[in-house]
Amino acid sequence: METRQRKAFSAGRELYYYDTEREFESAKLAARLYLMIREEMKSRNKGHILILCIGTDRSTGDSLGPLIGYHLRRRHLKYIQVLGTLSQPVHAMNLEETLKLLRQYYPDYLVVAVDASVGTDTRVGCVTLGRGAIRPGLGVSKELDPVGDLFITGIVSSCGSFDPLMLQSIRLNIVMQMAECVCESICLVEKLWESAAPV
Repeated sequence: METRQRKAFSAGRELYYYDTEREFESAKLAARLYLMIREEMKSRNKGHILILCIGTDRSTGDSLGPLIGYHLRRRHLKYIQVLGTLSQPVHAMNLEETLKLLRQYYPDYLVVAVDASVGTDTRVGCVTLGRGAIRPGLGVSKELDPVGDLFITGIVSSCGSFDPLMLQSIRLNIVMQMAECVCESICLVEKLWESAAPV
């Protein structure tokens, strides 16, 4: 594992793991995310970036997305649009409506979906970055529509149990630490984007 970053392939998908509990380097996640955004924008003919933060503040484990959205909104980003915050979360009850909104008002935006996830015991605390859509809710046996062109997930618990109540027993410290790491990386992407923008 290179500086706690690991590249893996799961079901034919390219995945990058970043351990937020040991030697996390926000610049490495930011550099990879920036590169993937540029590649996907070119291949999908998109002109803007939207971070879609999924989850709810009613469950500690599922609050990762809204926490990230909350912190990003406070940074007043110029080049990156953010949907999904603590006050206006995107979750299972309004995801379908949100996807319609994206198709109607953000057709030219590359969507980076951000959500909490479950994984193996050894991966708890890791952030994953990958290409393609994610299926929110799979970790707790919910069937929701796939979303995103790229994704960032934070592994908040092991997948030994698919009980939705399990997410409420997650330590807030783990979620907050991952949220801060992801937020810092996205803000670095904003800086990279700004430096590359035409004057």
